[in-house]
Amino acid sequence: MHRVGSAGNTNNSTRPRKEKRLTYVLNDADDTKVNPFGLLEHVLSPPQGDTRAHPCYYGHGHCAGINCLDVWMPTAPDGHDYLFTGSRDGTLKRWELTEEAATCSATFESHIDWVNDAVLAGDNTLVSCSSDTTLKTWNCLSDGICTRTLRQHSDYVTCLAAAEKNSNVVASGGLGGEVFVWDLEAALTPVSKASDAVEEDCSNGINGSGNSLPITSLRTISSSNSISLHPTPPHGYAPVAAKGHKESVYALAMNDSGTLLVSGGTEKVVRVWDPRTGSKTMKLRGHTDNIRALLLDSTGRFCLSGSSDSMIRLWDLGQQRCVHSYAVHTDSVWALASTPTFSHVYSGGRDLSLYLTDLVTRESLLLCTKEHPILQLALHDDGIWVATTDSSVHRWPAEGRNPQKVFQRGGSFLAGNLSFSRARASLEGSIPVPVHKEPSYTIPGTPGIVQHEILNNRRHVLTKDTAGSVKLWEITRGVVVEDYGQVSFEEKKEELFEMVSIPAWFTVDTRLGNLSVHLDTPQCFSAEMYSADLGIIGKPEDDKVNLARETLKGLLAHWLTKRKQRFGSQSVANGEVSSGKDISARSISHSRMEVDGNAENDSMVYPPFEFSTVSPPSIITEGSQGGPWRKKITDLDGTEDEKDFPWWCLDCVLNNRLPPRENAKCSFYLQACEGSTVQILTQGKLSAPRILRIHKVINYVVEKMVLDKPTENVNSDGTFAPGLPGGQSQHSAVGGDGSFRSGLKPWQKLKPSIEILCNNQVLAPDMSLATVRAYIWKKPEDLVLNYRVVQGR
Repeated sequence: MHRVGSAGNTNNSTRPRKEKRLTYVLNDADDTKVNPFGLLEHVLSPPQGDTRAHPCYYGHGHCAGINCLDVWMPTAPDGHDYLFTGSRDGTLKRWELTEEAATCSATFESHIDWVNDAVLAGDNTLVSCSSDTTLKTWNCLSDGICTRTLRQHSDYVTCLAAAEKNSNVVASGGLGGEVFVWDLEAALTPVSKASDAVEEDCSNGINGSGNSLPITSLRTISSSNSISLHPTPPHGYAPVAAKGHKESVYALAMNDSGTLLVSGGTEKVVRVWDPRTGSKTMKLRGHTDNIRALLLDSTGRFCLSGSSDSMIRLWDLGQQRCVHSYAVHTDSVWALASTPTFSHVYSGGRDLSLYLTDLVTRESLLLCTKEHPILQLALHDDGIWVATTDSSVHRWPAEGRNPQKVFQRGGSFLAGNLSFSRARASLEGSIPVPVHKEPSYTIPGTPGIVQHEILNNRRHVLTKDTAGSVKLWEITRGVVVEDYGQVSFEEKKEELFEMVSIPAWFTVDTRLGNLSVHLDTPQCFSAEMYSADLGIIGKPEDDKVNLARETLKGLLAHWLTKRKQRFGSQSVANGEVSSGKDISARSISHSRMEVDGNAENDSMVYPPFEFSTVSPPSIITEGSQGGPWRKKITDLDGTEDEKDFPWWCLDCVLNNRLPPRENAKCSFYLQACEGSTVQILTQGKLSAPRILRIHKVINYVVEKMVLDKPTENVNSDGTFAPGLPGGQSQHSAVGGDGSFRSGLKPWQKLKPSIEILCNNQVLAPDMSLATVRAYIWKKPEDLVLNYRVVQGR
């Protein structure tokens, strides 16, 4: 588990940020489309006359590594089994399994960071945990709606354990050294109105839909050195904290009845607990590195552990000692799965290999080798599902009901009891031959993005994925505008270089396998473009368009529509929220805010900012209550308000207000070239918007040359005045919004012909002042522009 800044996790961010951020995650696939896939080579080209049904999959797979999986075999009469997968893309998926196909029937989307583990509890409850520090519960048969969010951990939650015969008990562990035991029945009980008075930031709350829940059911095993009590919430029982792990927890296991819990992590010891009281019963030493996987048999007497020291150990908890050590792997063991009788163990890890080991005879077989490290295993009938750091999931033949049949094929070796024995055998050339070369079933994922570059125009991002495909994204619409295939990323980046300067109004990361675009106020509102440059029809070409504002309008267009349907258009126009509070009450005064004077207060979305509804992006953000959340923009129902969204976001979309922006203007001096016979009178330093084009400066110079009183158009402070005296306002150099306007002909047809220079370099008419300053002037001092008449044109 690598500590990397989360796409939406602000708790562990090292960069201080006063306001909540809004992130949107782009998606390059359609969850509704059907993609039949041949899974074996002979399936893609079946033998002539072969009319058998072959496995395939329908739906869109994950786009990042699969951290966890679990098989659900409900007792429902339809007879379908289900596979749940949790990914580093932040989502879980439910796959309906038949002999012929795997169909993605639901995507569970609410976590804002990697999903690290998931377990089934009871008849139809799925519990997941994430690097966003939360646990979430889901109805297994729902369409992906999170039923509760459980907040208690102080750091990434890495592992879960459930009691098969006690559906209410689930344990969670994480990098904070904490282990919590949850009683789900009490945790998911609806809250009475009296509990709404709980303080919003209470660290011991269980949240769902913004409300705190009673935690009478929570027992805590933490890194505290002495028994202590958390502050008691006024509505519930305070969890007990007992002495426990001093370092990160990576593995948990529980017996069927929920009376025994084992945990392991970077302390290299297996700790045994009574989950009913939170008390530690024993500590088992033997591993020399991080413990990454644990299993308990149904009775709770025997425990299997897998470690980064490459060893698998079998413990007898009754004797409180290790009874067997198995040197099977050549690198870290990260995943274990046992047969129901606990006679054989399947193991996988960093060495890319899946082994089957007889715990009694110590015989071991290499079942298969993969291209990626193995993260988790799940037995399903006579097969085993394998999750890796790749986005695809494979099922391999395993003979789970009768594993001894596999050994009858031969090729087994005797597992040593010292970690270096396998490494030495490997060096000596004794490498076992895998039993299987191809999986029997595959659910393909999509390639995740591993490299990206924000282009200078600040609207396009170039990406490269795990398949080597290079694509160009337009982030203001959330779509791929060009797929270049497998080409050189660096060469394509150089080819797409533009000499333009636009403020960095967003940041990007690819931690979730997709592009996550982050908007932080006030810097996200720093970029503007003219409507003509964006190709917006129906707006004056000189109107300035704030990129962040229009992007937010595009993202929340569905939300605004739903809001109008619920509360009427008047509430939206007035910026009212369902609670009846005005956003501006949040210490926002008009002296601190700017009202966008160019854009009408409406919800019209211009084409360059229309997001796809077929493959919609997801929003990750946080309001005043309830913590961070994630949801597709098409799943917003209009009820979300200031408790869910950052106040600045709503203020922008509903009230048309933007925070004050810095460096929106560019100061410069306009002087005649040396030896020029043409002189215009200016009053020192001038000021204009950064996006002003050089052809506007040319217009200004021409107007100064042809007017009787050229200096009267300049204010005493050096900024351009909106009008001209003497009834000549049609020749105004600057409009009311501070941008150059001209009543003359376009710059291409103006006479006399004027050239603008900087550092003795003639400037292209379509360059902006910001571009000239960044690429031509290259000095911290105020920009100096020179003009001259082009003779003979």
